[in-house]
Formats: sequence, C-alpha cells, structure tokens
Amino acid sequence: MRKVTPLAVAGLVVLAASLGAVVPQKWELRTREDYLRGKFDGVSVAYDGTLALAPREEKLAAPQEEFYLSVLALADGTTFLGTGHGGKVYRIGKDGKSELWFQAAEMDVTSLVLDRKGALYASTSPNGRIYRITDKGKGEPFFDPAEKYVWDLLFMDSGELWAAVGESGGIYRISPLGEGGMFFKAAENHILCLERTARGDVVAGSGGNGLVYRIGADGRASVLFETPYEEVRSLALDREGQIYAAASGTPTRTRKDERSDEPVRLDAEVSITVSAAGAASRPSAAAGPATTARDGGALYRITADGLAKRLWSSEDEMIYTLLWREADGKVLFGTGGQGRIYSIDREERVALLLQQSSEQVYQLTPFDSKIYVLSNNPCYFGLLLPEQRFAGEYTSPVLDARTLASWGRIAWDAAVAAGASVQLQSRSGNTNEPNATWSDWSPFYGKTEEQVLSPKSRYLQVKVILRTQTGKSSPVFDRLAVFYLQSNVAPSVSRLEFLRPNEVYLKLPDQDDVILGVERNAPEAPAKKDELRVSLGYRKSERKGFQTVVWDAADENGDTLRYALAMKKDGETEWRVLEPDWTESIYAFDTLSFPDGTYLLRLTASDAPSNPAGLELKADKTSPSLVIDNSLPVVKGFTAARSGASLDVAFQAEDAYSYIEEVKVLVRPGEWRVVFPVDGIADSRTESFKFAVKLPAGAENQVTVRVRDSYGNVGVFRQGY
Repeated sequence: MRKVTPLAVAGLVVLAASLGAVVPQKWELRTREDYLRGKFDGVSVAYDGTLALAPREEKLAAPQEEFYLSVLALADGTTFLGTGHGGKVYRIGKDGKSELWFQAAEMDVTSLVLDRKGALYASTSPNGRIYRITDKGKGEPFFDPAEKYVWDLLFMDSGELWAAVGESGGIYRISPLGEGGMFFKAAENHILCLERTARGDVVAGSGGNGLVYRIGADGRASVLFETPYEEVRSLALDREGQIYAAASGTPTRTRKDERSDEPVRLDAEVSITVSAAGAASRPSAAAGPATTARDGGALYRITADGLAKRLWSSEDEMIYTLLWREADGKVLFGTGGQGRIYSIDREERVALLLQQSSEQVYQLTPFDSKIYVLSNNPCYFGLLLPEQRFAGEYTSPVLDARTLASWGRIAWDAAVAAGASVQLQSRSGNTNEPNATWSDWSPFYGKTEEQVLSPKSRYLQVKVILRTQTGKSSPVFDRLAVFYLQSNVAPSVSRLEFLRPNEVYLKLPDQDDVILGVERNAPEAPAKKDELRVSLGYRKSERKGFQTVVWDAADENGDTLRYALAMKKDGETEWRVLEPDWTESIYAFDTLSFPDGTYLLRLTASDAPSNPAGLELKADKTSPSLVIDNSLPVVKGFTAARSGASLDVAFQAEDAYSYIEEVKVLVRPGEWRVVFPVDGIADSRTESFKFAVKLPAGAENQVTVRVRDSYGNVGVFRQGY
C-alpha cells in the first residue's frame, strides 16, 4: 500500500504518478536472490540466476539415530559414523551394511580420526573423553582432558593428537601413549575446529567470540582474524594457503560496517562483548542440532597475513561445514535453516548446488570425486555425486498481488537441449501460505508464453519442472514473468485535520545559497542547495484569514489519486465545491470570503487517473466541525472611575463564535498589562473584568483595551474617564 505523506510531517509534498490498476503489473524472477526465496528439489541456481538440474544424491543405509554428528571416510570405501544423544560409533562397510562398532558412555560423538596404524579415535561430549578403538567393541579411554566438551581432533605429522576443547577453551597436545596436557589456553570459552596448514602450523576457530587463531607447533598463538560473530565453527584451506572461515551465531560486538567488496583487516575498530561461559551455540549434549539455526552467519576468506574478505552472508542461514575442492577450485559449504549446500569459486561467484529436506547440512567429507553428506532434522547420510539428476522441481515464492487479481500471461526463457524439457504449473489462493483452500496445480504449461490457468485470487505460486533423458545435459531456466491485473480497490482517507487558524506553510524559494564576498581561490566551491543532504522545503508562518487542511490518503492498488473538496455551513443541505481536482495532500483557503459560522468540509479521494471511465472508485471523509470566525471581539458596559492614584475599571469582553483568549489594558505613558477575568481564566465567549489600574505620573485621561479571541481576531476599545 502506498501512503501519501502529510505535509505536516514531511514538508511540501507532490503526489508522484505511478502505475495503477489500469496497467497490468509484472512479477519477475531472474536473479539468484529472486530464486533463493523459493524452494529447490533437485534444482540448483547459478550465480547468474539460472536454474539447472542439481548434482545427484545417493542416500546410504544407516541406522536411525537422533542425530549424526561426525563421519570418517576411509580410502577403501569403509565409513565410520558418530551419532548424537546415543553415543554410538557405527562402521558401514563397502557393501553398505552397518554394525555398531563402539558404544561410548557419553551422549555425543563429535569427531572421528584415524592414526597411522589404523586405530580409530573418537571424541565425546559432554564430560568429554577421547577413546581409542582398535576393533569392534574394543575401545578404551585414551585421554581424559577433564573438559566438558571435546569438539575436534587433529593428528600431526609427529604423531601427536591435538584436541580442541570447551568450556575452558583451549587445545590439548597428546602423545601416542595417551599423555598430554593443555598447551594453548584461549580467552574464549571454546575452541571448535582445527585445520593444519601446508607449512605445518594449525589454524583454529573459537566460540564465545568468533576468532581465527594461528598456532605453531611450539604452542605460540596469534589471532589471525576476528569476526563480528559468536563463533567460527568450521575452517578449510586451499593450496595457496588461503583460509576459509565459517562464522555464525548472534553477532557479539559492533564493528564498522563491513563491505563484501573490501578487505577486512584485523585492526578494524571493534567493541568487544565477552560472552558467558558455555555460550557457544555449536550443537552439544545440551542442545544438539535439533534447534533450527536462525542466527545467520558469514563466510570469510583470509590470506596468510590476516587480510580477510567476506564472501557470503545471511541473516537466517548459518554455516555448519566447509569443504575446499581443489579440482573444482571451489569451496562448498552446508547451512542450517533450509538445508542448503552452496559453492563459491575463485571469482567469488556464489551458486546453490542443492537443497535437502533436512534442515541442517552438518558435515561434508570428501571421498574421491564424491562427497559424504551428514544432515539432521531429520538425520540423513548420503553421497553427493558428480553426475546430475534426471529431474528436479523448483517452487517459487508466493506472489502477493496485494488485492484480488486477474492473471494474465506466464512467460519464461529457457535453453532446452535435445532430450530435455521444461514445464511449468501454477496454483492460486487467498491465504499467504498455500494450504488446502488453494486451487490444485494447473495443467502443464509447455509453451514459453501462455495464459495463466489458475483462478482469480490474491496469491499465486509457480512450479518449474526440469527433466533430461540423458543425464548429460540439463535444461537451463533463465527468467520467469507473470502478468496480472489487480481488481480495483477504493482509496481510503485515514486522516483529515485542520491546522490552527491562520497557520500556513510557505514554500521556500528555489535558489542557490550564495556567500557574499567569498574569496576567488577557495579550495572548494560552496555547496549548492541541491547538493545538500538535508534541506527544508517549507516553513511555517501565519496569514490572516487562511485555514489549512491536511490529510492522509492511500490506495492499495498504488493508483494515482485526485481530490475534490467541498464545504457546507451548519444547517445547509448542499455542498459548495472548493476544488474539483486537487493533487496535493494539503489545501489552504481564505476564510474571509465566508460568513462567520460553523462549517463541515468533505474530502473525496478518487483513483480516476489510473482507471478507465466508469471503473474508478471514490472514498469520502467529512471533517470535524470548523468554526470560521473573522469578526472582532467587542467591549461592552465599560466603566472607569478614579480613586486616588488608581483607576477602577469594569467591562465585559464578548465574541460571537470563539472564546476570549487574552485581554490587555493600557493607560499611557504606562505599559500594556494583561488582566484576568473575574473568574480567573479566559475560556468563554463572554468574560467579565473588574480590576484597578495604578495610574502613572502624567497619565492621560483615556483607557485602551485590547481583546484577542482564540482565532487571532483583535478588537480595540478606547474610552476616556
């Protein structure tokens, strides 16, 4: 709904013309951001806003558990799967058969790694331990850091095992014999993830405040980059040594606005807020990944010297996992909220690879040309394959026509190779979320331009179906457009008010500001009026006899409005037209051409400029009573009698239509003085006055009385004594 801004708030307003109900509207999807508002099933969207078939997924048989939290893929095709809230480790063989390999005493198996001898190590939480598992059912505690959480494990070339922990927030270094201790203590509550660089040091992400640390083998650490988010929960590195960091959670501090096209340095100005212990939101024994992530997050690329750039961000999706694919030159990341897997290439182009039915893509683990995918809510274990699918569907966001609408053409652009096809369907309804009251999906639209078959309604949704017979070439869908015509809705007038009598707004002269006598060689020319960011287009003033009326009017169709104003005096039956065709939301008229009395004003708003003759609609609003009072107040029954050095004065002040506001008295050469009525307050059309005036030396023998009513009319009375 477009609202006409009142002058009293925003200054002098000119109602801009816009497309109205008579002009068909067009709803269009053509950019990546447009398409991301919809839902994807087997369809991807490229950085340039084109839809294509997504990579194929293969769901793998796995035991049904509450959560999947970790996966380890071996070169021979065997995988180990760690679960949440059950504390189990499963082994899934090359034949797809799974068996319970180890049962931990703790609830969550957060990380799985393998040493050089083939022994499996599992970290658990809460009351975290690290187990060494040598065979089915043969596992024993390897190291107990006496920490609540063990988040990640990393083997070094030396054979040492590093463990990232919380709530004390640090890294333990553990020998092959299971002996060790904390060698790095962070200021944050949690160290969440560890990755080894090509030169042998380690980068780590923290929770509480989202920092990226660089840690040498000697335990010396430095902050490489500070994000404005609560945690850094995943890291990935490319061959060039660039670090990709997934920051997520509620922002913990205020940072100067980041721009995705400019690097962010470590010394950027920040105001730090220290979070409470245990504040990291990575799924834990207490929360798990069951809670849908809505805190948002960002992906950063950080150079070896700490120069960072934000590549992607979202207010309602947070990144759980990162994976660098060197062969493709892309980083893949899985998000929570809508279960999506995105990719970003070296040119920083973002694409959505696919969307799952699970809400959170929790871990991506490479296996040859495939990728293991762990997802939750509901839990899912599968492979992302390099081959494309044979079919997929995209469901658009809901089009809101704002009023009941007639649907016109549906049109689209697509490149369709031999053996491929694109079909569309539509459905409509009158609720903002599709439900059982909506129409069924229409028959298929096979042509690139057809009449929409769905019933007339306020809302519409479109489904795009992509298919291919070969699996080698995908149809590419480029643009979707739907034309519609809104049903005309009458405008509405929500406010109709009078300003104080005689109060008007004056438009300021449109001219440049000129500095007199400015030097010739000024380094910069003085700013012109139209270059100033803020300029006032009007000023308030007074003009005797004028009455100003202002109003708010709106039209749900966005139609251009015209106004008619008419007045009638109390007791009359016919309206007298003041203006038949007015465009602004303010009107000032001269009341001196009207007899004093009580009037009503009627405003009629019409959408005729945007609709054909006979189809226009109107709305009327009648004002509160308006009193026009241009007559002067008078003084009656005046008496003045001298009593020594003072003068006793009495009179009545009267006005025909408005109350007496102020009375002043003057005996020259004295000064004007305010006098109050007998009852102590001037609030009636008739007021009685009785008072004594001290006579000044050399006083003249005349008294002057000045009476002003509430409409600013001033009557002057003078009489001798």
